Amino acid sequence: MPSDDPGLPEESWRWPEPAWRGHVDAVRAGRRLVPDRWPGGARVAVALSFDSDHETIPLRDGETSPGRLAQGEYGARVGAPRILRLLARYGVPATFFMPAVSALLHPEEARAYTEDGHELAVHGWIHERNMLLGREDERELTARALDTLDALTGRRPVGIRTPSWDFSESTLATMLELGFTYDSSLMADDEPYEIVAEGRPTGLVEIPVDWIRDDAPYFTMDRYGAVRPYSRPRDVGEIWRDEFDAAYRDGGVFQLTLHPHVIGHRSRLVVLRELLDHITARHDVWFTTHAQLADTARTVLDGTAGTRPVPSEHTP
Repeated sequence: MPSDDPGLPEESWRWPEPAWRGHVDAVRAGRRLVPDRWPGGARVAVALSFDSDHETIPLRDGETSPGRLAQGEYGARVGAPRILRLLARYGVPATFFMPAVSALLHPEEARAYTEDGHELAVHGWIHERNMLLGREDERELTARALDTLDALTGRRPVGIRTPSWDFSESTLATMLELGFTYDSSLMADDEPYEIVAEGRPTGLVEIPVDWIRDDAPYFTMDRYGAVRPYSRPRDVGEIWRDEFDAAYRDGGVFQLTLHPHVIGHRSRLVVLRELLDHITARHDVWFTTHAQLADTARTVLDGTAGTRPVPSEHTP
């Protein structure tokens, strides 16, 4: 039954066509940005990322118990150092998306990322839910996070991942206004693409994510809620290997999102090590940061790189 309360939204089935088309067209995937060949003649690009959330998840929700904060502290104290050692062993660069509050709590960690040749990118102020913020609050927090990471490391980030993997009505405008060159929060493709706003190309490169290629849905635990780990780590490793193998066949991108406080445990980090063994068995792989990947994708927009056709479902 329709609501008589004027403050409640109208049922979507009552929307006129311009209404639902307007919502759909607000932020869309534009041109796919995959060059004929990746740098060095590589067949596939591999972009590993880590969201160094640490204590910001409970802090965002006003949870201040030592137990909840300790779960996040594990990511900084144990997980991140293990990950950095593993990446150094394989000589692999990665992108670390870090909330500014995490960086302020662990400034040496933030600096270690860039000093080790990795990329540090914006992941909000305190892992806030941007969908719940007004325009000015979202812009102020994003700008503050950008300035904080710049001040701590001396390197101004060029990329952003929204803490909620979502866009509010003002998120895209905020990104463009603050000068970001790429985003990594949306899920409209397997490959990088240009974001289109209301039918107009923006020049902003999207490096898409997906819950399939994220450790949190498989392994997170909430003792007071219904969230429970439901996957064996090596089963998840098989999913990620299959994702990489398909990206290799397509000549595309394998992008992965991990969290130090999640993947950093002993029985889980072995899965990342085995995945890297699997990937590095190929000799035509380009390991890249998200920023470098966005720069290469932009050569397609600039017309300085040829593009390959979208592979068919029957590509061997």
